[in-house]
Amino acid sequence: MDQSVNDPMNPASLRARDARHHFHPFTDNATLSRDGTRVIVRGEGSHVYDVEGRKILDGFSGLWNVAVGYGRREIADAAYKQMLELPFYNTFFKSTTVPAIELSEILGDLMPGFTRSFFTNSGSEGNDTIIRLVRHYWALRGKPNKTHFIARNNAYHGSTVGGASLGGMTWMHKQGGLPIPGVIHVPQPWWWGEGGDMSPAEFGLWAAREVALAIDRVGAENVGAFIGEPIQGAGGVIMPPDTYWPEVERICRERDVLIVSDEVICGFGRTGSWFGCQHYGYTPDLMTFAKNVTSGYLPLGGVMMADHISDVLHEGREFWHGFTTSGHPVCCAAGVANLRIIQRERLVERVRDEIGPYLKQRWMTLADHPIVGEARMVGLLGALELTSDKAARTRFANPDLAGGICRDFAYARGLILRATGSTMLTAPPYILTETEADRLVELSRLALDDAAAEFRRRGWL
Repeated sequence: MDQSVNDPMNPASLRARDARHHFHPFTDNATLSRDGTRVIVRGEGSHVYDVEGRKILDGFSGLWNVAVGYGRREIADAAYKQMLELPFYNTFFKSTTVPAIELSEILGDLMPGFTRSFFTNSGSEGNDTIIRLVRHYWALRGKPNKTHFIARNNAYHGSTVGGASLGGMTWMHKQGGLPIPGVIHVPQPWWWGEGGDMSPAEFGLWAAREVALAIDRVGAENVGAFIGEPIQGAGGVIMPPDTYWPEVERICRERDVLIVSDEVICGFGRTGSWFGCQHYGYTPDLMTFAKNVTSGYLPLGGVMMADHISDVLHEGREFWHGFTTSGHPVCCAAGVANLRIIQRERLVERVRDEIGPYLKQRWMTLADHPIVGEARMVGLLGALELTSDKAARTRFANPDLAGGICRDFAYARGLILRATGSTMLTAPPYILTETEADRLVELSRLALDDAAAEFRRRGWL
């Protein structure tokens, strides 16, 4: 008998156990069971290692969120210390903990005018909380009919019922009877895919004015908020034209509609500013956050409220909403340690002034590849649009398959990229070195070469 099957770290055994017992999120589980999972066992810096011992450059920092890189002892020590002192206590019933106080205070310092935060366990829960907060706020203001939300097609605001309803991904809506009533979706500001013959500036204004048209159709007296990601992350790192956000802000202020900035991906330095709204120059009323607040070391999310919002809610007595682990002390301790690293090592400034511009310069060279229609990057958020016809900005007939092929070739060469349809995405850790940036672009080009050869074999080119 082969004794290796009894080895708990045997790759085949691990994959068989995973297939038998683990139902994966956002995954074709039947295909996964056939093809086998990628078992990641260790991380260090900007790299992860799989169970076979392969060293892989993580060009996607986990799931957009390992900002400070893998293996930061300071965060682990903070969590361990807190576990020994107070592994859990709730923030209900007039209670709090020192880490929850410290983290909320740091958050208030990072975004002037946003003194208070409400803690959740994820960005999805944060956006569910937004629905409750906005409707409660307007009820307290004597405008209970302002319950509707304007959101965008192809936006991602989480996978809970509320979050997925705010999101504009129709394939998610097909499961579970979504969206819930009261959510209206408008066109996304994706110039490459939907801009037609308009210039980017013209298209940005057109897309913003679609927000105005939607509000006016419903009636501003019935609309509570517009929600948008500064850059649409899971939708394909869609960067709006510079004309978009200023016009959206003008429209919402003119109509007394709140602005919710979903900062789950952009927040805490990903764009080279602490928050994506700062990069684009607009001031929201509410911000959701998660991911990079702890660099993914522990789950934590929440909502930051502008003072004019939180003051009304604060005086509105009890808010009947929360989670057992809202403000979990161990997660908050990890968040405090993580944000202190980002501040001490000036990683936001590094993304803005050093590694972000360096990687962008290298990344943009991929635009000359025969199957790349557009390369774009802000901070450490980048995308490549795969195309069968550059001039016509034509996507492949089966974009999910095309993107998946390219992604798998990248992994085979030792690089993790993400595919959203036929858009290839990168979001590496803030600690990425210039040598690693060169390697990321080099491996991306090789993966594009591999994909192009496969596309030709299939008759797609």
